[in-house]
Amino acid sequence: MLLSQLHLADGARGVAMRDEGGAHLVPGAATTLELAQAAIAAGRSLAAEVAARGRGKPVDLAAALAQGRMLLPVDHPDPAHLHLTGTGLTHLGSAATRNAMHRKADPAELTDSIKMFRMGLEGGKPQPGQVGVQPEWFWKGNGHGAVAPGADLVSPGFALDGGEEPEIAGIYLIGPDGRPFRLGFALGNEFSDHVTERGNYLWLAHSKLRPASFGPEMRLGALPDHVEGASRVIRDGKVVWEKPFLSGEANMSHSLANLEHHHFKYALFRQPGDVHVHFLGTATLSFADGIAVRPGDRFQIESPEFGLPLCNRLIQHSHDAAPVAVAAL
Repeated sequence: MLLSQLHLADGARGVAMRDEGGAHLVPGAATTLELAQAAIAAGRSLAAEVAARGRGKPVDLAAALAQGRMLLPVDHPDPAHLHLTGTGLTHLGSAATRNAMHRKADPAELTDSIKMFRMGLEGGKPQPGQVGVQPEWFWKGNGHGAVAPGADLVSPGFALDGGEEPEIAGIYLIGPDGRPFRLGFALGNEFSDHVTERGNYLWLAHSKLRPASFGPEMRLGALPDHVEGASRVIRDGKVVWEKPFLSGEANMSHSLANLEHHHFKYALFRQPGDVHVHFLGTATLSFADGIAVRPGDRFQIESPEFGLPLCNRLIQHSHDAAPVAVAAL
């Protein structure tokens, strides 16, 4: 089952569910957050909550996406209570790209990226009930940086690059007692500045403070062990770069449970009512293949397991390149 949020033709919000029977509105639901909170209160899964409400009117999700009416599959009325975070060096093959970016003068000396990746291979999939090695972790921002499917990804004027990162994002809601609940998974574009990161890996935090997009649909239930998708850069209507990407635990050096533990072990991230969108990592970047993206390029990320493709246009602001003057009070 897939869930999504959209603006209806009359401007109201709605939640849509899609399965083998097609796409229908979920009766009595204006937001996914409300549905998830009701499921927690009732002690049942999100899919069971949706099923209990029956099927509303049919809805054409592809048309809604083309018309700019699709929303993020989950959002929060207070954007400060939606957290965008992620992990890196979690996928088989991801270390090669990062190693090339951070290569040391002595080729025989391992980069910190390779060391971190090897730690994941050796200890990232612990036995049930045990804690594995912690992954690389980063914070991207909050709901103010969450960009709807089809909307523009804005690269700041001071950025040196604005490249795509095709990923799967886990989506979570913290229950009233502080327990994290996984709602599902969505396609994600964990938009980053790879030129800044290449300059010095200690600038990783700067490179990640960017908007991100996810959706349009959220897959309920378990993450498939093997996920196949494709990532494209489209310029002036033509594909200038295309490459497959893989995800799922069969293609990862960490288990999902281990990544989740090392995020939610912090009490800060277990505040009741907060929403978390946690990007699980990638091994595929157009930047790694020498592609320099330009304003106006469109990113397209798709996988049959996750419904409609995630598409966003790259634009760049110029007004925020000047120094920021701080006023004294």
